[in-house]
Amino acid sequence: MGRPRTSWPGRAGALGPVLAVGAVVLLVAVLLVAVLRAAADPVPRRAVPTGSPVPSGPAEGGRTSPTRSEPAAPRPVTLAFAGDVHFTGRTEPLLANPATAFGPIADTLAAADLAMVNLETAITERGVEEPKQFHFRAPAGTLGVLAAAGIDVASMANNHAVDYGPVGLQDTLDAVSRSPVAVVGVGRDEAAAYAPFRTVIAGTPISIFAASQIEDHTFQAWSATDSGPGIASTADRARLLAGVRAAAATDVVVVYLHWGVEGDPCPTALMQQLAADLAAAGADAIVGTHAHLMLGAGWLGSSADAHGAYVAYGLGNFLWWRPQASSDDTGVLTLTIQGGHVVSADLTPALIDDAGRPQPVTGQSQAVRRGDFARLRDCTGLRAQP
Repeated sequence: MGRPRTSWPGRAGALGPVLAVGAVVLLVAVLLVAVLRAAADPVPRRAVPTGSPVPSGPAEGGRTSPTRSEPAAPRPVTLAFAGDVHFTGRTEPLLANPATAFGPIADTLAAADLAMVNLETAITERGVEEPKQFHFRAPAGTLGVLAAAGIDVASMANNHAVDYGPVGLQDTLDAVSRSPVAVVGVGRDEAAAYAPFRTVIAGTPISIFAASQIEDHTFQAWSATDSGPGIASTADRARLLAGVRAAAATDVVVVYLHWGVEGDPCPTALMQQLAADLAAAGADAIVGTHAHLMLGAGWLGSSADAHGAYVAYGLGNFLWWRPQASSDDTGVLTLTIQGGHVVSADLTPALIDDAGRPQPVTGQSQAVRRGDFARLRDCTGLRAQP
């Protein structure tokens, strides 16, 4: 019994090929069974909606899926708006130093993600005056001065964009084609004049339109047509509304309007109807100028409405040639956009100084001016909260 076990070389040599063939056959059979089982009864997978994280725990069948973070919601976006600007009379010397032309209020404009004003002037040094009372013009360098103040977009859909006739308008359009800031509301034909400026800021797409509702000489003679240059106006209201409607399918939409009655602190019925129509077309913010003083602002609709459009009926003069033109009250209105809607509005009040430049109001006077601005809402039918 203590004898060591001996091998059987003859038997091993005979069985070796048989065992090898058997092992191969067994392996093939096992693999075939596994394949047939998988085909007949696959392991189910969860459908993951677009933008949702893949489940991080064990899935069916004991499998695990890689973890993916939820995409971050777009951050809030700020849009700053101010009123009428030109470089005529007492404001013309400000062109000499673009860095200081707007003074300290430029810090408020530059702090926003996007800032916009109404440029109420022809950009030309030529041309013949149109048959009207007031005429404003400035050199092409004006657009660079706006850029130096942190302004990104200018509307020229107003009653002074074509003060110097066809020659002045041609110069204006040439300057716009080389402008360091975006210009809306004027163009070589209707398609260009009514086209919005479009941008994407921190993941939020934004379209900005401009138009004039002032039915004066410029409106009558220089509203753009299919084949002629001019400004965007409510002469083609259907085109304006159609553009807003199309953009609102994907973008936050702002409409900057020239409207109202000079010296009247309350919106007219025509203004209120246009604001309602634009909101119905999908506009999220409607901002206006022209009356030479501040008008009320707030949200359209009743408190039961979710995210009604924000309307600022009038932002007054901003950088202005004439003292006490109805009012020297002005300011920068900053709107915060989140989730595709205006969620808050804040006014940085200012007073136009003797040089025609807006100076921010500080201290207790700031609270007083903000209170005055809030009370202007009383005749608008707008509400204070979104």
